[in-house]
Amino acid sequence: MPTRTVTVGSAVGLHARPAAIISEAAGELDSDVLIGVPGEEPVDAGSSLLIMTLGAGNGDTIEVSGDNQADVDAIAALVEKDLDAE
Repeated sequence: MPTRTVTVGSAVGLHARPAAIISEAAGELDSDVLIGVPGEEPVDAGSSLLIMTLGAGNGDTIEVSGDNQADVDAIAALVEKDLDAE
């Protein structure tokens, strides 16, 4: 299963707005993508509520995994961006 480890780029972490952007993008993918804190159970990247339960702040390390490398890369790129700045 392809996995990428990335750093949360949003200034205030994966709160409502970044979580909604990530979950919307994940919902448009053809494969399931999981997102999680290393060492903990990952959650469905298609659920903004589940993403927010991770409690990930700016600079925290997150693992993104799934069946399709391109989909994992797409979600990982969003996690790394400051989605509050857009």
